[in-house]
Amino acid sequence: MKFSGFKVVKEALTGHKGWQPLWRDPAPKPAYDIIVIGGGGHGLATAYYLAKEFGARNVALLEKGWIGSGNVGRNTTIIRSNYLLPGNQPFYEFSMKLWENLEQDTNFNSMVSQRGIVNLIHSDAQRDAYRRRGNAMMLSGAGARMLSVPELRDMMPFVNFDNARFPIKGGLMQARAGTARHDGVAWGYARGADMRGVDIIQNCEVTGFRVENGKVLGVDTSRGFIGAAKVGVSVAGNSGRVMQMAGMRLPIESHALQAFVSEGLKLTIPGVITFGAGHFYVSQSDKGGLVFGGDIEGYNSYAQRGNLPVVEDVLEGGMALMPMIGRARLLRSWGGLVDMSMDGSPIIDRTGIEGLYFNGAWNYGGFKATPAAGFAFAHLLATDRPHDTATGFGFDRFNRGYVIDEKGVGAQPNLH
Repeated sequence: MKFSGFKVVKEALTGHKGWQPLWRDPAPKPAYDIIVIGGGGHGLATAYYLAKEFGARNVALLEKGWIGSGNVGRNTTIIRSNYLLPGNQPFYEFSMKLWENLEQDTNFNSMVSQRGIVNLIHSDAQRDAYRRRGNAMMLSGAGARMLSVPELRDMMPFVNFDNARFPIKGGLMQARAGTARHDGVAWGYARGADMRGVDIIQNCEVTGFRVENGKVLGVDTSRGFIGAAKVGVSVAGNSGRVMQMAGMRLPIESHALQAFVSEGLKLTIPGVITFGAGHFYVSQSDKGGLVFGGDIEGYNSYAQRGNLPVVEDVLEGGMALMPMIGRARLLRSWGGLVDMSMDGSPIIDRTGIEGLYFNGAWNYGGFKATPAAGFAFAHLLATDRPHDTATGFGFDRFNRGYVIDEKGVGAQPNLH
């Protein structure tokens, strides 16, 4: 089934009787060439690119719940490539380019909206740092623009420019950044993978790995044993628990990250805005709700919920940035699990077990990385070589001292 404007009109005129399920619900086969564990954005993108770009046909994707039940539906939908360090910037720019063609590539409306992102500047030192980051973005082709205070006043007059503690002195803008509908991304990749022969198996929890003589033979699941020559793990905040079943202890911590949405308001915010004096970022949905977030919970947790002190901290950041939201009602909040690595950057690498591969530790950057992470992980699974943009994301960087510390806070996962 192909989607188009003509298809929508036809179904509207014929009682919507011609729509079909987006993907099949197959029973697992005894064995596959490749198994991808995790039915979130990264796992689905991996399966999609394995089939589309590398011609893999005997592939299964295993999800313990339903498609989209994890982090891919629990984020703030921001996509961007405004990074600084050479280990990160080319990768996220590769992801941005994939985002820009995603809807045409998957023939699915993922609501990619390139409305731009502005990082606000509150000090002279921060201006210098943002100029450096902007130069790195320009060198990678991502594009960047420094904004003056008069330009910002025209763009966002509702912001508190004269805050006594955090006056706004300018901003760094990436015009190509924006947002995407997280559920639509998952559904588009799932549909595209299924159309190319991938078996998407829901309600199939992995309970163990079968390893003999240092080589993976397959996985034990709630629906029986499934053999595989290669197994890729892409399970976001559950990475530590899943890899522990293979006898591995990862250099990560799992934390809860809350997101929030307000009641519907008049469309005001032009794109994505980040508060440079605190961890607060906000955009506005098509329904008018303010979608925003902030810091992770400081304690380790596998619970998809947060606590009130972080709610208070995030809302304080929002009020300092734009006091106009003080009378708006908070509609709902939700939590996702994020794996925080020792340097705040991800891992896409082979493990010490032959045939077992890992993609995780995405910190705050998981959703925006979805296309490139899937492509790079598929490349690794298919060729046993890292993708050109992901060569710095190996396990061994922690031993060699080649960390990618984008935030510059050292080896403390809870501070990244």
